[in-house]
Amino acid sequence: MENWKNSARTFWTVIVPPTFWLVTFFIIPLSLIWLYSFSSKTGVVDITLDWNLQQYMRALEPLYLGIFWKSIWMAAATTAICLVVSFPVAIAIVFSKPTMRMWLLLLVILPFWTNLLIRTYALIAVLRTNGFINSGLEWIVTHADWALSFIGLGDNTIIGPFTPLQLLYNNTAVIFGLVYVSLPFMVLPLYAALDRLDRSYLEASLDLGAGHTRTFFTIVVPLALPGIASGIVITFIPAMGSYLTPDLLGGTDSYMIANVIASQFKQANNWPFGAALSFLLMYATFFALALRAVLMRKEGRGDKR
Repeated sequence: MENWKNSARTFWTVIVPPTFWLVTFFIIPLSLIWLYSFSSKTGVVDITLDWNLQQYMRALEPLYLGIFWKSIWMAAATTAICLVVSFPVAIAIVFSKPTMRMWLLLLVILPFWTNLLIRTYALIAVLRTNGFINSGLEWIVTHADWALSFIGLGDNTIIGPFTPLQLLYNNTAVIFGLVYVSLPFMVLPLYAALDRLDRSYLEASLDLGAGHTRTFFTIVVPLALPGIASGIVITFIPAMGSYLTPDLLGGTDSYMIANVIASQFKQANNWPFGAALSFLLMYATFFALALRAVLMRKEGRGDKR
Protein backbone atom coordinates (compact mmCIF):
# COMPACT_ATOMS: atom_id res chain seq x y z
CA MET A 1 0.00 0.00 0.00
CA GLU A 2 1.34 3.41 -0.93
CA ASN A 3 2.31 5.68 1.96
CA TRP A 4 0.03 8.73 2.18
CA LYS A 5 3.09 10.95 2.74
CA ASN A 6 4.10 10.34 -0.89
CA SER A 7 0.88 12.03 -2.03
CA ALA A 8 0.17 14.43 0.84
CA ARG A 9 -1.70 16.94 -1.31
CA THR A 10 -4.17 14.33 -2.51
CA PHE A 11 -4.58 13.00 1.02
CA TRP A 12 -5.39 16.41 2.53
CA THR A 13 -7.68 17.26 -0.39
CA VAL A 14 -9.71 14.14 0.31
CA ILE A 15 -9.66 14.28 4.12
CA VAL A 16 -10.25 17.99 4.84
CA PRO A 17 -13.82 18.48 3.44
CA PRO A 18 -15.46 15.57 5.33
CA THR A 19 -13.49 16.42 8.48
CA PHE A 20 -14.61 20.03 8.28
CA TRP A 21 -18.21 18.94 7.75
CA LEU A 22 -18.06 16.49 10.68
CA VAL A 23 -16.51 18.99 13.08
CA THR A 24 -18.70 21.94 12.06
CA PHE A 25 -22.08 20.26 11.85
CA PHE A 26 -21.72 17.39 14.33
CA ILE A 27 -18.95 17.67 16.93
CA ILE A 28 -19.33 21.38 17.70
CA PRO A 29 -23.17 21.34 18.03
CA LEU A 30 -22.97 18.15 20.08
CA SER A 31 -20.34 19.72 22.33
CA LEU A 32 -22.61 22.71 22.92
CA ILE A 33 -25.48 20.43 23.93
CA TRP A 34 -23.07 18.60 26.26
CA LEU A 35 -22.16 21.92 27.90
CA TYR A 36 -25.87 22.72 28.30
CA SER A 37 -26.29 19.53 30.34
CA PHE A 38 -24.04 21.06 33.05
CA SER A 39 -25.89 24.40 32.98
CA SER A 40 -28.87 25.90 34.76
CA LYS A 41 -31.92 27.67 33.39
CA THR A 42 -31.89 31.14 35.00
CA GLY A 43 -34.68 32.77 33.01
CA VAL A 44 -37.19 32.24 30.25
CA VAL A 45 -34.43 31.97 27.66
CA ASP A 46 -31.34 32.49 29.83
CA ILE A 47 -28.92 29.62 30.48
CA THR A 48 -25.91 29.84 32.80
CA LEU A 49 -23.00 27.42 32.54
CA ASP A 50 -22.18 26.71 36.20
CA TRP A 51 -20.92 23.11 35.85
CA ASN A 52 -23.50 21.50 38.11
CA LEU A 53 -25.03 18.03 38.05
CA GLN A 54 -28.55 19.12 38.96
CA GLN A 55 -29.97 18.25 35.54
CA TYR A 56 -28.53 14.72 35.69
CA MET A 57 -29.84 14.28 39.24
CA ARG A 58 -33.29 15.35 38.10
CA ALA A 59 -33.09 12.93 35.17
CA LEU A 60 -32.60 10.11 37.70
CA GLU A 61 -35.89 10.83 39.47
CA PRO A 62 -38.39 7.92 39.50
CA LEU A 63 -40.67 9.62 36.93
CA TYR A 64 -37.97 9.84 34.27
CA LEU A 65 -36.36 6.53 35.20
CA GLY A 66 -39.77 4.97 34.60
CA ILE A 67 -39.90 6.53 31.14
CA PHE A 68 -36.37 5.30 30.47
CA TRP A 69 -37.38 1.80 31.55
CA LYS A 70 -40.50 1.90 29.36
CA SER A 71 -38.36 3.00 26.40
CA ILE A 72 -35.91 0.16 27.07
CA TRP A 73 -38.53 -2.58 27.23
CA MET A 74 -40.41 -1.26 24.19
CA ALA A 75 -37.17 -1.13 22.22
CA ALA A 76 -36.26 -4.62 23.51
CA ALA A 77 -39.68 -5.98 22.51
CA THR A 78 -39.31 -4.39 19.08
CA THR A 79 -35.85 -5.92 18.66
CA ALA A 80 -37.01 -9.38 19.75
CA ILE A 81 -39.99 -9.35 17.36
CA CYS A 82 -37.79 -8.12 14.52
CA LEU A 83 -35.28 -10.92 15.22
CA VAL A 84 -37.97 -13.62 15.19
CA VAL A 85 -39.56 -12.27 12.00
CA SER A 86 -36.32 -11.44 10.19
CA PHE A 87 -34.59 -14.81 10.59
CA PRO A 88 -36.89 -16.78 8.26
CA VAL A 89 -36.95 -13.83 5.85
CA ALA A 90 -33.14 -13.70 5.71
CA ILE A 91 -32.91 -17.50 5.32
CA ALA A 92 -35.47 -17.41 2.51
CA ILE A 93 -33.46 -14.73 0.69
CA VAL A 94 -30.16 -16.60 1.13
CA PHE A 95 -31.56 -19.89 -0.18
CA SER A 96 -33.54 -18.33 -3.02
CA LYS A 97 -32.42 -18.44 -6.63
CA PRO A 98 -29.72 -15.91 -7.55
CA THR A 99 -32.09 -14.26 -10.02
CA MET A 100 -34.70 -13.78 -7.29
CA ARG A 101 -32.31 -12.71 -4.55
CA MET A 102 -31.83 -9.20 -5.91
CA TRP A 103 -35.59 -8.62 -6.13
CA LEU A 104 -36.18 -9.91 -2.61
CA LEU A 105 -33.48 -7.62 -1.24
CA LEU A 106 -35.06 -4.77 -3.16
CA LEU A 107 -38.38 -5.46 -1.44
CA VAL A 108 -36.62 -5.28 1.94
CA ILE A 109 -34.92 -1.98 1.09
CA LEU A 110 -37.94 -0.49 -0.67
CA PRO A 111 -39.47 1.15 2.46
CA PHE A 112 -36.37 3.36 2.75
CA TRP A 113 -37.41 5.04 -0.49
CA THR A 114 -40.47 6.49 1.25
CA ASN A 115 -40.36 9.14 3.95
CA LEU A 116 -40.86 7.83 7.50
CA LEU A 117 -43.64 10.34 8.15
CA ILE A 118 -45.62 9.09 5.13
CA ARG A 119 -45.15 5.46 6.19
CA THR A 120 -46.35 6.27 9.70
CA TYR A 121 -49.44 8.04 8.40
CA ALA A 122 -50.09 4.99 6.24
CA LEU A 123 -50.09 2.89 9.42
CA ILE A 124 -52.61 5.28 10.96
CA ALA A 125 -54.88 4.65 7.97
CA VAL A 126 -54.58 0.93 8.62
CA LEU A 127 -55.02 0.96 12.41
CA ARG A 128 -57.57 3.73 13.04
CA THR A 129 -61.14 3.02 14.14
CA ASN A 130 -62.51 3.10 10.58
CA GLY A 131 -59.26 1.87 9.05
CA PHE A 132 -58.57 -1.14 6.88
CA ILE A 133 -58.29 -3.68 9.71
CA ASN A 134 -61.51 -2.68 11.48
CA SER A 135 -63.34 -2.34 8.17
CA GLY A 136 -62.22 -5.84 7.16
CA LEU A 137 -63.24 -7.31 10.50
CA GLU A 138 -66.61 -5.56 10.32
CA TRP A 139 -67.18 -7.01 6.84
CA ILE A 140 -66.36 -10.52 8.13
CA VAL A 141 -68.68 -10.17 11.15
CA THR A 142 -71.51 -8.75 9.04
CA HIS A 143 -71.33 -11.53 6.49
CA ALA A 144 -70.94 -14.16 9.20
CA ASP A 145 -74.15 -12.91 10.82
CA TRP A 146 -75.87 -13.03 7.45
CA ALA A 147 -74.68 -16.62 6.92
CA LEU A 148 -75.91 -17.65 10.38
CA SER A 149 -79.28 -16.05 9.69
CA PHE A 150 -79.43 -17.83 6.35
CA ILE A 151 -79.08 -21.26 7.98
CA GLY A 152 -81.70 -20.37 10.60
CA LEU A 153 -79.57 -19.54 13.64
CA GLY A 154 -81.07 -16.06 13.96
CA ASP A 155 -79.69 -12.58 13.52
CA ASN A 156 -76.78 -11.50 15.73
CA THR A 157 -77.36 -14.41 18.12
CA ILE A 158 -73.83 -15.78 18.13
CA ILE A 159 -71.43 -13.12 16.89
CA GLY A 160 -73.42 -9.99 17.66
CA PRO A 161 -72.76 -6.42 16.50
CA PHE A 162 -69.19 -5.51 15.62
CA THR A 163 -67.29 -3.23 17.99
CA PRO A 164 -64.21 -1.59 16.42
CA LEU A 165 -60.91 -2.55 18.03
CA GLN A 166 -58.82 0.16 19.67
CA LEU A 167 -55.63 -0.36 17.68
CA LEU A 168 -54.22 3.17 17.90
CA TYR A 169 -52.83 5.33 20.69
CA ASN A 170 -51.48 2.58 22.92
CA ASN A 171 -48.23 0.71 23.53
CA THR A 172 -49.16 -2.08 21.13
CA ALA A 173 -49.54 0.39 18.27
CA VAL A 174 -46.16 1.92 19.08
CA ILE A 175 -44.40 -1.46 19.11
CA PHE A 176 -46.16 -2.45 15.88
CA GLY A 177 -45.00 0.79 14.26
CA LEU A 178 -41.43 0.37 15.53
CA VAL A 179 -41.30 -3.19 14.17
CA TYR A 180 -42.62 -1.95 10.84
CA VAL A 181 -39.92 0.73 10.69
CA SER A 182 -37.02 -1.31 12.10
CA LEU A 183 -37.48 -4.64 10.30
CA PRO A 184 -35.02 -3.92 7.43
CA PHE A 185 -32.30 -3.05 9.96
CA MET A 186 -32.50 -6.61 11.26
CA VAL A 187 -32.97 -8.42 7.95
CA LEU A 188 -29.92 -6.99 6.20
CA PRO A 189 -27.25 -7.90 8.84
CA LEU A 190 -28.76 -11.38 9.17
CA TYR A 191 -28.69 -11.80 5.41
CA ALA A 192 -25.04 -10.68 5.28
CA ALA A 193 -24.08 -13.20 7.98
CA LEU A 194 -26.09 -16.09 6.54
CA ASP A 195 -24.86 -15.43 3.01
CA ARG A 196 -21.32 -16.31 4.17
CA LEU A 197 -22.54 -19.52 5.80
CA ASP A 198 -20.77 -22.67 4.62
CA ARG A 199 -23.67 -24.89 3.56
CA SER A 200 -21.55 -28.01 3.91
CA TYR A 201 -22.05 -27.68 7.69
CA LEU A 202 -25.80 -27.93 7.18
CA GLU A 203 -25.44 -30.97 4.94
CA ALA A 204 -23.12 -32.65 7.44
CA SER A 205 -25.51 -31.99 10.31
CA LEU A 206 -28.47 -33.40 8.41
CA ASP A 207 -26.48 -36.41 7.19
CA LEU A 208 -25.44 -37.19 10.77
CA GLY A 209 -29.05 -37.45 11.85
CA ALA A 210 -29.82 -34.01 13.25
CA GLY A 211 -33.22 -32.68 12.32
CA HIS A 212 -33.89 -29.29 10.79
CA THR A 213 -34.74 -27.72 14.16
CA ARG A 214 -31.59 -29.00 15.83
CA THR A 215 -29.48 -27.97 12.84
CA PHE A 216 -30.95 -24.49 13.00
CA PHE A 217 -30.17 -23.95 16.69
CA THR A 218 -26.80 -25.74 16.79
CA ILE A 219 -25.34 -24.74 13.41
CA VAL A 220 -27.14 -21.78 11.85
CA VAL A 221 -27.67 -19.63 14.94
CA PRO A 222 -24.07 -19.87 16.29
CA LEU A 223 -22.59 -19.11 12.87
CA ALA A 224 -24.97 -16.17 12.43
CA LEU A 225 -24.13 -14.61 15.83
CA PRO A 226 -22.13 -11.67 14.34
CA GLY A 227 -25.13 -10.75 12.18
CA ILE A 228 -27.50 -11.23 15.12
CA ALA A 229 -25.37 -8.97 17.33
CA SER A 230 -25.12 -6.28 14.65
CA GLY A 231 -28.85 -6.49 13.93
CA ILE A 232 -29.74 -6.19 17.61
CA VAL A 233 -27.54 -3.11 18.06
CA ILE A 234 -28.69 -1.22 14.96
CA THR A 235 -32.32 -2.11 15.68
CA PHE A 236 -32.39 -1.49 19.43
CA ILE A 237 -30.59 1.87 19.42
CA PRO A 238 -32.84 3.66 16.85
CA ALA A 239 -35.94 2.09 18.47
CA MET A 240 -34.81 3.34 21.88
CA GLY A 241 -34.47 6.89 20.57
CA SER A 242 -37.52 6.86 18.33
CA TYR A 243 -39.61 10.04 18.43
CA LEU A 244 -41.97 10.14 15.45
CA THR A 245 -43.57 6.70 15.81
CA PRO A 246 -44.63 7.00 19.50
CA ASP A 247 -45.65 10.61 18.90
CA LEU A 248 -48.09 9.69 16.11
CA LEU A 249 -49.18 6.17 17.08
CA GLY A 250 -49.03 6.32 20.87
CA GLY A 251 -51.13 8.08 23.46
CA THR A 252 -50.07 10.07 26.50
CA ASP A 253 -49.17 6.82 28.31
CA SER A 254 -46.98 5.65 25.43
CA TYR A 255 -44.39 8.43 25.53
CA MET A 256 -40.80 7.30 25.14
CA ILE A 257 -37.72 9.13 26.29
CA ALA A 258 -37.22 10.88 22.93
CA ASN A 259 -40.67 12.47 23.25
CA VAL A 260 -39.76 13.80 26.71
CA ILE A 261 -36.50 15.21 25.35
CA ALA A 262 -38.32 16.93 22.48
CA SER A 263 -40.86 18.44 24.88
CA GLN A 264 -38.03 19.87 27.04
CA PHE A 265 -36.46 21.59 24.04
CA LYS A 266 -39.74 22.80 22.52
CA GLN A 267 -42.66 23.21 24.93
CA ALA A 268 -40.84 23.53 28.28
CA ASN A 269 -37.89 25.49 26.82
CA ASN A 270 -35.62 23.79 29.34
CA TRP A 271 -32.55 23.08 27.25
CA PRO A 272 -30.23 22.05 30.13
CA PHE A 273 -32.59 19.30 31.28
CA GLY A 274 -33.27 18.17 27.73
CA ALA A 275 -29.52 18.05 27.10
CA ALA A 276 -28.98 15.92 30.23
CA LEU A 277 -31.67 13.47 29.14
CA SER A 278 -30.15 13.35 25.64
CA PHE A 279 -26.69 12.53 26.90
CA LEU A 280 -27.95 9.91 29.33
CA LEU A 281 -29.46 8.24 26.28
CA MET A 282 -26.18 8.67 24.42
CA TYR A 283 -24.19 7.22 27.33
CA ALA A 284 -26.48 4.18 27.29
CA THR A 285 -25.84 3.86 23.54
CA PHE A 286 -22.08 3.98 24.04
CA PHE A 287 -22.40 1.34 26.76
CA ALA A 288 -24.36 -0.94 24.41
CA LEU A 289 -21.74 -0.50 21.66
CA ALA A 290 -18.89 -1.14 24.09
CA LEU A 291 -20.61 -4.26 25.41
CA ARG A 292 -21.06 -5.53 21.84
CA ALA A 293 -17.37 -4.87 21.10
CA VAL A 294 -16.30 -6.78 24.23
CA LEU A 295 -18.55 -9.75 23.37
CA MET A 296 -17.29 -9.83 19.79
CA ARG A 297 -13.68 -9.70 21.02
CA LYS A 298 -14.29 -12.60 23.41
CA GLU A 299 -15.94 -14.55 20.61
CA GLY A 300 -12.95 -13.88 18.37
CA ARG A 301 -10.56 -15.16 21.04
CA GLY A 302 -12.72 -18.25 21.48
CA ASP A 303 -12.58 -18.96 17.75
CA LYS A 304 -8.78 -18.69 17.76
CA ARG A 305 -8.56 -21.24 20.54
